[in-house]
Parts: sequence; structure tokens; C-alpha cells
Amino acid sequence: MKTIAIVGLGYVGLPLALQFCRSGAKVVGIDIDVSKVAALKEGRSYIKHISAESIGEQMASGRFDATADFSVITSVDAVIICVPTPLNKNREPDISFIVETGKEIAPHLRKGVLVSLESSTYPGTTDEDLLQVLEAGSGLKAGVDFALAFSPEREDPGNPQSVVATIPKVVGGLTPSCLKKAEEIYGIAIKTLVPVSSCRAAEATKLMENIFRCVNIALVNELKVVYGAMGIDIWEVIAAAKTKPFGFMPFYPGPGLGGHCIPIDPFYLTWKAREYGESTRFIELAGEINTKMPEHVVTRVAEALNAFKKPLNGSKVLVLGLAYKANVDDDRESPSYVLMELLKQHGAEVSYYDPFVPVIKLTREHPQWAGARSIEWGRDLVASYDCVLIATAHACVDYKQLSSWAQLIVDTRNAMPFVTPSVCYVKA
Repeated sequence: MKTIAIVGLGYVGLPLALQFCRSGAKVVGIDIDVSKVAALKEGRSYIKHISAESIGEQMASGRFDATADFSVITSVDAVIICVPTPLNKNREPDISFIVETGKEIAPHLRKGVLVSLESSTYPGTTDEDLLQVLEAGSGLKAGVDFALAFSPEREDPGNPQSVVATIPKVVGGLTPSCLKKAEEIYGIAIKTLVPVSSCRAAEATKLMENIFRCVNIALVNELKVVYGAMGIDIWEVIAAAKTKPFGFMPFYPGPGLGGHCIPIDPFYLTWKAREYGESTRFIELAGEINTKMPEHVVTRVAEALNAFKKPLNGSKVLVLGLAYKANVDDDRESPSYVLMELLKQHGAEVSYYDPFVPVIKLTREHPQWAGARSIEWGRDLVASYDCVLIATAHACVDYKQLSSWAQLIVDTRNAMPFVTPSVCYVKA
């Protein structure tokens, strides 16, 4: 039985750990957040779409354990790194979590072990930055004494069709022997592997996947504004266009980008491209369009309130949905935070409702909202707001109920296509 260490037990690491366990491997999860370690040992889940039962089952079987102690790496066959790669305040790549994790791993690394990075990053991170700290701290040689690889995560939280075992997994190794070792390890848990020529090719694959989405979302966001000025509903146009059986793939507009990948990955490539004297104007334009969408939405809210002779300054606005996408509790990079901040800057009194995020945790980007709580869902309270802004279309929300309660609804997600003309309803 192979033993796998997975460093970082968040939205990527925990599902992967459980899949390895289900496939017959033994997994030791490592996380510096001791509250996560304690929760897992008690069979509790801190991620909405992962059940406590699935954790408890693997813990009880003896195939899964969790710790904050990196020394357990001395007895494993592989180490998989699933740590955050945010942008810093200047919107430049921050790979400090990767580097620090590498430093923690290195003293315990032994010959024959695979180290695989899954965190989204720019090409060269694995075979330059991570390699350097692993070799310096272990005295071992990558590609000779231990195997080094990159295999990008492809998690899609909230999508019931997204199953770790069945999503094809791209794998790139430092050397052919490293790739072979990575395929051996990942083959335990993943049905289909997609080998590529190098770590850099695998890193570039992940960036391309998310840049593709970023650019196309920017396109429909721009078209939303243009068509809106013409009195044309972008959602109707997309629904008609996607009936074409070839040459078209539907993307949908929104209040901005959220999640750990799409708002961040493009900037990793634009930053790295400058090292080679190359510009990425198309990608940067897409990023500019997407980051300005919250401002457009707030303008639409102000216009909608103005139609009722109410200024945004002093109005009570309820933001419906804090998570970055529907039906998950993941609020990383959520545009709802930007919307709330902009509304507050314009003098609005802002609250939020999200059954998946009952309390806002401390974040690096928006610490001012830490501790804020979701309102209780009820007719009188919802009706007391001058405007309800739908930022995330959770399926558990009763939108017909909302249409009978709210004074004014501004919808950025087309959550209420059934709405009757009598309801004060605006698409943004």
C-alpha cells in the first residue's frame, strides 16, 4: 500500500486525499491550520460539499490521518503540494506558500519519493523555485534522488458531475523517469492521465484553461453592457446562440470574477511574460473588463434606485450571495466583497444573505468584513431593504418568494427569468 502525504487540506487537497483513500492508498494530510487538523481527526467537515461521513469513514478505516507535523514525510512514497498561490497587493504572483512548503518538506525528503506540485502558478515554478528549495534543504538531486512533477488541480466545487477520479489529470515531470513515477502515483486514484513533456507544459496547460475562461467571460461581460445599452437582453442572445451545434460555446456574464483560479491565473502569465520581453495585451484587456464589472453593477443599482427617487446614499442594500459561485461555501476572490465595499463607499447601508457563508471569516483581502453575519431569511426583513442585489444564484433560494417580498431586485445572474412585469426587477 502506497502512502501519500498531501500538504494543504483545502478545496483541492481534501477531495484529492479522500479519493486516494477510496482507491486503497494510505494518506496523511498536512496542514498548518491546526483547526482543520482537529476537525478532520474528529470526523468533521469544514467544506460544504464534502460530507462529514466521507471523512469519518476514511479516518475510521485507518487510511486517512491529519497532522501539522511535516516529519511524517520521512515515511511516505509521495508528497503532493496543494497550497494557495494568491496575488500580492500589486497583483503580482505570490508563491511564498509554495516556497515555504518546500522548505518544510526538504529536511524530511528521502530518496525515491515523488514531490508533485498542484498549485496554479507560472511556468518555471516547479523546475526553478521549488526545485531549488528542495535540493538546498535535502541535499538530494531532483530527477536523480527524488522525482519532481507538476499536475494542475481541476476541482469544480459545487458541480455534482465533477468527480476527482474521473476528471482527466495532466501530469508533467522534470525528467522522463519523474513523469513515470508521477503516473504511477496518480494512477492509483485517477482513471485517465494526460502526460505532457515537462513541468512547464503542465503549468502552462492550467493557465491556458483559466485564461480561456477569463477572456470569454470578459467578452460576454462587455457584450452585456453594449447590448444592454441597445435594449437587448444578453441572456436571451446567449440562449439562442448556444442552439448552434458547432463553433459556439456559451459563457455567461456576472458581477465580476471569483474563485482562486480565473481572477488570478491570467496575471501569473502576464507577469512571467515580461521576463521574456513579451506583452499580453489581450489577457490584460480581459482582466481590465472583468475587474470593472462590479462598478457597472453598482451603477445599475444606483440607476434602479433613482427610478424610485431614492439615492444610493442612505439606501439599504441586501447583497444576495457571498460565495463566488452558486451552491458552494467558497468565498475566495468573490466579487460580492467588492460590490459590498463599493456600495458602502457610496453611502449605502449594506448587508448580505448567504446560507452557505453564515459568518465571514478573516481574509487577507477584505479584513474589514470579518465577523459580519448573514441576515435571517424572512419576509419582513427582506422587505425592509430598498434593493436586493443578486450576486450569486444559489439554488436553495426561493426566488419566487423573493419576488413577492422585495421592493426592488437587481439581478446579475439571470436568476429570475420567470419574473412578472409587476415586480420591480432590473438585470445588471
